[in-house]
Amino acid sequence: MMALNLMQTSTGHSAYDLRDPNADVSERHTLTVLVDNESGVLARVVGLFSGRGYNIDSLTVAETDHTGHLSRITIVTTGTPQVIEQIKAQLGRIVPVHEVHDLTVEGAAVERELALIKVKNTGEKRVEALRLADIFRAKVVDSTLESFVFEITGTPEKVDAFADLMRPLGLIELARTGVAALRRGN
Repeated sequence: MMALNLMQTSTGHSAYDLRDPNADVSERHTLTVLVDNESGVLARVVGLFSGRGYNIDSLTVAETDHTGHLSRITIVTTGTPQVIEQIKAQLGRIVPVHEVHDLTVEGAAVERELALIKVKNTGEKRVEALRLADIFRAKVVDSTLESFVFEITGTPEKVDAFADLMRPLGLIELARTGVAALRRGN
């Protein structure tokens, strides 16, 4: 037993284990890709992810320059630093791609997501749902005798927290837009 303790480092790993304990740590990254707005481009970008087994946590796309016919794709994905670098390099090689940015490493960024959340509208839970919506600055965008539809905008974590609080109150349905993000400053 004493010999075993001598062979352990202060972190509990063997002194003979030369692997970097942080090497396989997955990180969440927000990537933005400026592309030509033409048919098939989104399919090629998504195909790059699916063909290599990479997961997309969030995907948004819209035309941002009507005269230049350019669209901005925002992708939230998770991977090791090596996988993220590989994704960025492969995205940059797709012909209609003009720019690839990793907002996670390029500095401060603003991320927002919109969600519509339908909740039962009955009894004392009705009052509690409205109270929580007020705290989260969610707006009632539709109301019937049976349900409310709330609109909430914020970070993905804020949307998750609001949805988690609505579940016991009778969450019926949830629709999310995915993350839209921009770098702060210049």
